Order: sequence, then structure tokens, then C-alpha cells
Amino acid sequence: MNLLLDTHILLWAILDDSRLSKTARRFIEDAGNKVYFSVISPWKVQIKHQLHPDDLTLDGKQLAAFCREAGYLALPLKLPHIYKLASLERNPGAPEHRDPFDRMLVCQASVEEMILLTHDKRIGEYTDPCVLMV
Repeated sequence: MNLLLDTHILLWAILDDSRLSKTARRFIEDAGNKVYFSVISPWKVQIKHQLHPDDLTLDGKQLAAFCREAGYLALPLKLPHIYKLASLERNPGAPEHRDPFDRMLVCQASVEEMILLTHDKRIGEYTDPCVLMV
């Protein structure tokens, strides 16, 4: 199975954070799965690091290096991922989701037929079957 890690899941996995659920850890550590990180995640981390360096001491370049060391594969941003935004749907009554990085992760996972592992309830409100809450 091809897994794409949401930015929080990615950070928790790389930093061996206790917030990473046992379910997520099992998926990530399963040798039968390929684990991917989107180029979106280091971009998002870099922005957050620059805005709040005391809260997020890791920058985007460091995150990407840790991902490569862990054997995670980089998923580039492609035009079909962007086009998928036009058909992205949320559950009825779900509030607006304002994070463009998260929306793009859902699009990437959907187009590439991956499973997006996330802990973010806003991402979990998308109807695409690629989203897996862990």
C-alpha cells in the first residue's frame, strides 16, 4: 500500500512523538507499505518555522533530510493534483477548510491512489476514500 503522510503525522513519525497513534505507527512500519511525504509538507513547515521558530524548531530542509534518512519517498506536486481541487468535496455540513496545504495533500493522495494518513479532523471531513483518520 502507498501511504502519504499528513504533515502532523510526518512530524510525529520523524520525531518519534508520543502523539503518533499505534495504528499510524503500524501502517508506517509495515514493510509492505511504501511511505511518501509530499513536497507540500516541508514547504508548510518552512513557513511555520519562519513565523514561529520557537514553536517549530525544525525547518523545511531539515524535515526533508529526516524524511530521506527514514526512507520516505518524496511526492512532487503535479498539475493533475492541482486540477483535482475542482472536484474535492467535503461531508455535508462540514465547516469550510481554509488550509490550502491540507487540501493539496488530499488531492495528491486521491490522484496517486494513495492512502493519506491524518489525525486532523478537518482533513477527515473530505469525502474522498483516500483519507484515513489514525
